[in-house]
Amino acid sequence: MEEYAREPCPWRIVDDCGGAFTMGAIGGGIFQAVKGFRNAPAGMNHRLRGSMTAIRTRAPQLGGSFAVWGGLFSMIDCGLVKVRGKEDPWNSITSGAMTGAILAARNGPVAMVGSAAMGGILLALIEGAGILLTRFASSQFPTGPQFAEEPAPMPGPSFGDYRQYHYMFPTSTTRISQPPFNCCLWFSTDQELSQS
Repeated sequence: MEEYAREPCPWRIVDDCGGAFTMGAIGGGIFQAVKGFRNAPAGMNHRLRGSMTAIRTRAPQLGGSFAVWGGLFSMIDCGLVKVRGKEDPWNSITSGAMTGAILAARNGPVAMVGSAAMGGILLALIEGAGILLTRFASSQFPTGPQFAEEPAPMPGPSFGDYRQYHYMFPTSTTRISQPPFNCCLWFSTDQELSQS
């Protein structure tokens, strides 16, 4: 299965890391804005200041956490592509499981197994949804129109018959009195051909 137009493997790590940081910073900023607004003291000025403080302190941290996850995931995915020699959904599922296990390594082996299972299941759901969406979209747009065995003949033109005009190329057997231009192609009617 071909990957959708992603960057080649060394640059994919930087691309995914930056995209994950952006998603984490923007999503975390929105979440922290609401949280800071709700937890601030009464008064609109205090609430807006609490919201901005929460965004300033927590959004970059969430963006950094997402960037670490995205970068580690992409490094493992690129390593699996190199080792296995092909790019398929199993690389992403395995990368999700290994990323979850590595990020939970400080909490012990039980936490590693749980995080690996969650990462693998999450990525399996994402990849499965992508495959189903691709199949559904391809069934909606067939490859081409389906024709009958033999198509019906096209009707003739209703605006006149132009078969009376012929392309004529001068040869040694054709007598030309005076060509209209110094060229090899002109129009002549059936009457002019019968006279020559």
